[in-house]
Amino acid sequence: MIKVKNIFKDGAIAPAFIAESIAKHQSKTNIGGHSIFLGQIREDNFEGKKVEAIEFTAYTEMALQTASEIREEVIKKYHLTCAHYYHSIGRVAKGEICFFVFTSAPHRKEAIEACNELVERFKKEVPLFGKEILEDNTHIWKENK
Repeated sequence: MIKVKNIFKDGAIAPAFIAESIAKHQSKTNIGGHSIFLGQIREDNFEGKKVEAIEFTAYTEMALQTASEIREEVIKKYHLTCAHYYHSIGRVAKGEICFFVFTSAPHRKEAIEACNELVERFKKEVPLFGKEILEDNTHIWKENK
């Protein structure tokens, strides 16, 4: 049975949380490579209006189950030492981090390939939704790409 872990963080993912996550792995001497992806809110333009933030929502139970299954499949496929990812829920302002993926393996190639697969599969398969908040306080629903 797959252990379902809460990967959602309220608001932006703090740089200190990312640094702490990296630091915790220094004692794991069977790791030869890490790969990290950080997703950040862009100040896009939509019909001449700037994006100020994205408000994320999810079908939480389904999203957590799907994310856990993806994580376990990728760990096995690439023989990872560990893999972690976290995504924001709620409002995240432009310039802030909303997605943190961290993979570790005995060799860099597996860590890099696994990180890329986790990012792509998460974006395609996890029921997470983003509402872009524009500068005039109107909004549009963001499509995952």
